[in-house]
Amino acid sequence: MLHPNLRVGRPSPRTRLWRTLACVLSALLLSLAVPLLSPGTATPAAALGNGAALTPQMGFNDWNAYGCNVSESLIKSTALAMHNNGMQSAGYSYVNIDDCWMTHSRGSDGRLVPDPSKFPDGIKGTADYVHSLGLKLGIYEDAGLQTCGGYPGSLGHETADAQSFASWGVDYLKYDNCYAGPGCALNSCPNGNETPAQTRYTTMRDALAATGRPILFSLCSWGQDSVWTWGAAIGNSWRTTGDINPSYSSMLSIFHSNVQLAAYAGPGHWNDPDMLEVGNGSLSADESRSEFSLWSEMAAPLIAGTNIASASATTLSTLTNARVIAVDQDALGKQGTMVSSSGGLDVLAKPLANGDVSVALFNETGSTATISTSAAAIGKTGSSSYNLTDLWSGAASTTTGTISASVPAHATAMFRVAGGSSGGGGGATTGALHAVGAGKCLDVPNSTATAGTQLQIWDCNGQANQ
Repeated sequence: MLHPNLRVGRPSPRTRLWRTLACVLSALLLSLAVPLLSPGTATPAAALGNGAALTPQMGFNDWNAYGCNVSESLIKSTALAMHNNGMQSAGYSYVNIDDCWMTHSRGSDGRLVPDPSKFPDGIKGTADYVHSLGLKLGIYEDAGLQTCGGYPGSLGHETADAQSFASWGVDYLKYDNCYAGPGCALNSCPNGNETPAQTRYTTMRDALAATGRPILFSLCSWGQDSVWTWGAAIGNSWRTTGDINPSYSSMLSIFHSNVQLAAYAGPGHWNDPDMLEVGNGSLSADESRSEFSLWSEMAAPLIAGTNIASASATTLSTLTNARVIAVDQDALGKQGTMVSSSGGLDVLAKPLANGDVSVALFNETGSTATISTSAAAIGKTGSSSYNLTDLWSGAASTTTGTISASVPAHATAMFRVAGGSSGGGGGATTGALHAVGAGKCLDVPNSTATAGTQLQIWDCNGQANQ
């Protein structure tokens, strides 16, 4: 879907440029008509109409901290901790069970069986407890013959499994992608028998809808098959990469992949760069805050993956920062985009519903550096000064246009910028003009605002000149 950004009032050179963009829309559509509509090519799709995840989902998942060591007692104690430690009031609502919760064989009726040693009250009893706290329960399954842990998958059993989830009171399904067809190994299918992911995920979408229970559908397809080009009509979120691990290098790699996909995210359908590692492994406090900042700036699901009951005060303060969470949960539903990136110093901007803009200054490098941008660069105009709120410290300041901070190694400074006008606020549409499925964008050479500039149709790459 193509989204021109049109402004009202006397046209400036930049305004005239955007009007030029609007004028070439029809030509762009015509030039891309064949790839958009040809068989086998994903076409633009509306968001899944199940009413879930109008803002990115927030919650907990046990896998990052516990692996297969899941149990009813763990889920209940985590839910109680979230209820009492401020996470629930901060917006975290899902308590999600990952792999290994079931027995290795289906029951005689073909239904999944919760492991009675791990879940003595069953999934239904666990859900009832979680619901009693005002929280919601999530569960895990796989779109293949087995889960990644070797338990029964849902391929060929979608209707029965969806009915079980609904009857148990499940509110969220994380749906993995291992063993995706007859003869398939864990993450590959060398004999070519893999059933297409889009087909398998669509079958479960329909099975969930048929139950009549609203269940958030999270596609864990590891970014395969360009899932972002078709995921919106099937799920509420989709993994854009392989699994994260609790290291700075993993977080950085996933950030670079996910930040390029902003055009595909919006209310009810989100790019998912995987669960948070805040508080885990070798991540420092600055690195954990960077992950939380960047995930929020990218309008990503915020699914905590640490030991919540024993989380440190530092970890909890990161996970419950209301100012940063408000950016992630902003009703406009825009994923932030890269304004500039040079030498490992990144500037991201995210338009917000009230006309403010959130800015993240991320230092990828190993030493402290000053990162700067301007109000104009992030889309703010029309004022002699702007109000800045530091989203980590809460400090307020003003600027005539420069937005700058000294940022430690691997850290992120984050500001909310208010004042003037913003092309991206209040429901206006900004960002790359792109053809979903074709992977093409309108490219402004050298980001020039000179009227009459010849535009180009180019591969979408997430750069500021698109």
